[in-house]
Amino acid sequence: MNKTGFRTAIASTAAVLTIGWTASPAAAGHPGQLAASDWPTYHRDNARTGDAADLAPLGTLGTAWKSTLDGAVYGQPLVVGGQILAATENNTVYALDPATGAPRWSAHLGEPARRSELPCGNIDPLGITGTMVYDPATSRVYALAELTGGQHVLAGVNVNTGAVEVRTQLEPPKGDPIAHQQRAALTLYEGRVYVPYGGLAGDCANYIGSVASVTTAGNDPISYSVPTTREAGIWAPGGGVVDGQRLLYSVGNGESTTGYDDSDSVLALSPALQRVDLFAPDTWADDNAQDLDLGSSSPTLLGDHVIAVGKRGTGYVLRHDQLGGIGGELAQAEICQSFGGSATSGDTAYLPCSDGPAAVRVDPNGTPHVIWRAPVRANGSPTVGGGAVWVVDYRTGVLYALAPADGSVRSQINLGTVPHFASPTLSGDRAYVGTMTGVVAVSGA
Repeated sequence: MNKTGFRTAIASTAAVLTIGWTASPAAAGHPGQLAASDWPTYHRDNARTGDAADLAPLGTLGTAWKSTLDGAVYGQPLVVGGQILAATENNTVYALDPATGAPRWSAHLGEPARRSELPCGNIDPLGITGTMVYDPATSRVYALAELTGGQHVLAGVNVNTGAVEVRTQLEPPKGDPIAHQQRAALTLYEGRVYVPYGGLAGDCANYIGSVASVTTAGNDPISYSVPTTREAGIWAPGGGVVDGQRLLYSVGNGESTTGYDDSDSVLALSPALQRVDLFAPDTWADDNAQDLDLGSSSPTLLGDHVIAVGKRGTGYVLRHDQLGGIGGELAQAEICQSFGGSATSGDTAYLPCSDGPAAVRVDPNGTPHVIWRAPVRANGSPTVGGGAVWVVDYRTGVLYALAPADGSVRSQINLGTVPHFASPTLSGDRAYVGTMTGVVAVSGA
């Protein structure tokens, strides 16, 4: 089976989700497998497809429950083992009852950083922002917490008891730790947790885009830093996208406009965090000068191609196994200004755009085609399932269910105030969305 067929097969598997994970012995008493309805990482799997193939057909949308927690939930809620896992900007990890939203346990990881102690930023307090990741081999969910003073701590919390079983400081390898923000999703791969770092809103102070990693036991730290003098943050909410033995990351604008510094790029890193491949547009210098880089949206795997779209609005189609270097795209087209994480189903990618999602397909030769643009300006990160494309407009707090064929609105519901880049988690017959006060569950999904 070729790689395209393999990806399609694993994305639609209904029994077990193991994309990007190497099989390893489960913790005693736990099967080490995931149910079809589980959502253990950002956009459900390590390819970030956001495709819930088992979701019930779209019904009448309603609010099943709203759970008020101790802070805003910026990361995507997870569904694991019959409970909803969510983390707040107050540095608390919760397990919620899926029927009622009532907390089953909570684990507080320490006092979050306050805006008054940060050089810039727009989240206050600043605690857990990046989407957590669940490890079925250890029955732990991993979260990266920012603490007062600008410390960054990775914690592994047992999902059955709420006990914090792993706790290790994991700082960005270069720059000033307090100038870094951890917004992008964590990735679990081959027994390691990968944590990307970018800067705070305002691009202030001395931060350098990087990825840090430890084993699931919290040992053997390794890291990668973009070879720039400053900036080049890795902050798009989708985090690392696993393609075979490579982790793909989108990188923001760097400080240089003369000598190329690996910024404004899609990077492929090995599991040991060595750069093995790169793509950058030939407009990189102007992108860096104008803050029009690729770092705002995670790479999209679609068959044998990667779609990279950022702030400039140009979509680049790359070979997934040979990204092409500077100016080495297969094709390009104007698509949209893209911020967030995409979803894919079959031969179609649903891209997050500032003026509403766009459905894109790619010819075998790499030529991209916009199939439709949504008639609503929903600017969140889409997911797909139950015969609908689900997307939140985080300006208005409305969740839309769009028709996959043409993007027309099939249904909608108001969620309340939601954070930037909000993205629906889909499981069973519900959608779960993080809000500025906790989590809301939508029935009829």
